[in-house]
Amino acid sequence: MTQNLSFTRPQVLRLLLIAIMAIFVVRLGYLQIIKHGYYTEAARAIQVTPLTIVPERGELYVNEAGKLVPLVLNERVFTVFVDPQAISDEDKVIQTLRSVAGGELEGDIVKLISDEDETVRYRVVARNVTRKQAELIKQEELSGVGLQQTNRRFYPEGAMAGQTLGYLNSEGKGQYGIEGALNDELSGTEGQLETVTDVNQIPLTIGEQNIASEAKDGQDYVLNIDRVIQFKAEQVLKERLVSAKATKGSVVVMNPNSGAVLAMASQPTYDPAKYFDVEDFQTLQNPAVSQPFENGSVIKALTMGAGLDSGAVTVNSTFADGTGCTKVQDREICNVEEDPRKAQASMLDILRYSLNTGVVHIVRQMGGGGDINKQARDTLYDYFHNKYRFGEKTGIEQAGESAGIIISPDKQEGNAVRYANMSFGQGMDQTMIQTMAAFSAEVNGGTYYQPQLVDGTIDDSGVVTDKKPNVVDDSVISEQASKDARELIYQGRNKGFFGQFDRDGYKVGGKTGTSQVIDPVTGRYSDENSIGTYLGFGGVESPEYVIMVKVDDSSLPGYQGTTAAGPIFNDMSDWMIDYLQLEPKR
Repeated sequence: MTQNLSFTRPQVLRLLLIAIMAIFVVRLGYLQIIKHGYYTEAARAIQVTPLTIVPERGELYVNEAGKLVPLVLNERVFTVFVDPQAISDEDKVIQTLRSVAGGELEGDIVKLISDEDETVRYRVVARNVTRKQAELIKQEELSGVGLQQTNRRFYPEGAMAGQTLGYLNSEGKGQYGIEGALNDELSGTEGQLETVTDVNQIPLTIGEQNIASEAKDGQDYVLNIDRVIQFKAEQVLKERLVSAKATKGSVVVMNPNSGAVLAMASQPTYDPAKYFDVEDFQTLQNPAVSQPFENGSVIKALTMGAGLDSGAVTVNSTFADGTGCTKVQDREICNVEEDPRKAQASMLDILRYSLNTGVVHIVRQMGGGGDINKQARDTLYDYFHNKYRFGEKTGIEQAGESAGIIISPDKQEGNAVRYANMSFGQGMDQTMIQTMAAFSAEVNGGTYYQPQLVDGTIDDSGVVTDKKPNVVDDSVISEQASKDARELIYQGRNKGFFGQFDRDGYKVGGKTGTSQVIDPVTGRYSDENSIGTYLGFGGVESPEYVIMVKVDDSSLPGYQGTTAAGPIFNDMSDWMIDYLQLEPKR
């Protein structure tokens, strides 16, 4: 017997309703439980916008009478960007940005926001917008327009030390100078802010729970640059270049007993806040560290130090100058000026009268007194490269530092003629900072200090941690050789032309240099142009400062080291004695 199952219409509707409800319950359970994480992240992606927290770039100060004086500070500015696909009222956006940020626009605002490329969702339309301008833009509630905070450098001292400081490019990256050399340390680390934003990407809530990673501000530095010395160096250089009928030159002042660079001045220069106005990119570089050149006769002072230390000569050594010329292989090397004491010349005469034959004689003695043999070349190379560190970067905190060029005696070009020329500053290229560091080691007792622009760091609480002088080599030459060389350099100036300008009770020594410039057409030294240099020290019993001057293009008659560079050294040296309040020896 079979049982006939039948359902009434109400029963069918009831079962159907239960089935539909079951489907909804299962679906909701799937969405809320199984797919909960997926949809949470999808909603978060729509509602939460990751924004970059821009760190404060490190600032640069100098120490003046125990107080920190700023050279480079930060000023908060904003970058304006648009999403062309999200703009609802182009005319209003164009009108607002033109009236509020017209001077900072990146180009034709109409073309920038009318981009039909749907893949372009971020386009910068203005940079360096001030806080006030940013507020005015925000008030308009422009859809598709956003603001991103950034920093702009502010220079309280204007163009002072511009090439030494460097600048920030439009992307906020340090270029040249200290800004370029220490960019990573100054930049800090960006942070990440994740928060709910409105359609204009303006955060609706900000709290600690919204920060994915905190920004780390850049390192603040105190520099060795002395603001007063820097100002004076720039002033003297600018005025004296006019009287020297020149347009290019540099002055560097350094403490020989620590390597601290107290001033770096060059002409022409630029204002880091207006770097975009510079037409010749070479002006952006600091020539004292980036432009090696043949230093000329200032190198004779260093050759003398090497000769004394190696035992090739003593302060009492003499040599027969003969005709004022000497032959090295197939070349005849002559003195520029006639030596009034041809028969027997002393070591002092070499520096006083700038005798090329004299320093060639010293190199010959390094090889036993005959020709400039391999032993002589090896010895001079050891001093110039390994001790004076020519051909090596000093490591000063400057982007674009050059290592210069010095030819090893092991190479074919490192022959006797080249090494004879090197003894009086030709046939090798050095930067001013390389020569100054070597000269400082020669006159300070024999210690090579790394040239340093950074004096220390500043922490978040304002505490300064001094950076110790970096001793690279404490035995460049012996203390006795240093003392003897220092006295010869002092006597060379004192008994020469410039000695008449020095005050009693002080020891000011120095050496002129005039180097010919190679004509790029002929490949030979030209008599039309030359570079004048002066390298010297000043103090009472021992050197308190070292100054190097370089004048590139003077049109004065005579030797440029004497007529163009020497007067700049005199002005700076005389002023430094007063500024440092050095008491004369009675």
